[in-house]
Amino acid sequence: MGDKRLNFNEYLLFLQGFLTNPQRVGSVMPSSRFLAAKVVESVPWDEVKAIAELGSGTGAITRFMKTQLTGSTKVLLFERDKKMRENLKTKYPDFMCNSNACQLVKKLNQDDIGQLDCIISGLPFFNFTSEMRGTLLNQIIQALKPGGIFVAFQYSLQMKKKFAEDLTIEEIKFVPFNFPPAFIYVCRKKRGVV
Repeated sequence: MGDKRLNFNEYLLFLQGFLTNPQRVGSVMPSSRFLAAKVVESVPWDEVKAIAELGSGTGAITRFMKTQLTGSTKVLLFERDKKMRENLKTKYPDFMCNSNACQLVKKLNQDDIGQLDCIISGLPFFNFTSEMRGTLLNQIIQALKPGGIFVAFQYSLQMKKKFAEDLTIEEIKFVPFNFPPAFIYVCRKKRGVV
């Protein structure tokens, strides 16, 4: 019963975030467990010592991610919606919760992390202005170590060409059991890209 109540509260929190700012939230529902599991299984966890999740929402993916982490893994969560961010801080007190993914590199420098082994993203890139999209992608590329992994789920294939500029797209997975159905891009930062 507790799990169902928690999921219902998370759904309401997510729906409220969507209704307040649909361009930023991108969906009316949190990611399904099918999508979360597929995203998390796309990460080579034995290589991950520092990771960021962009657009953490209610923690649908964070929950699955946590089971794969070692105690020494540094985790940064980014969520713009204040209520969802407060919820994440309560549920994941050991993770660093931040509000703006456009400040990713600045946060890494402040926390003396250097570069990340992996970035997971649920940000709805295509909903953003081209300027904001460019800023976010620059932050992601700068934050990833050479050969680092970028796993992003999107609701279309419209970002494929843009992702391929600085990333090698290793695989695109389709997840029909999500609302809306989603595509998972599994990418690696190209060697030589700064």
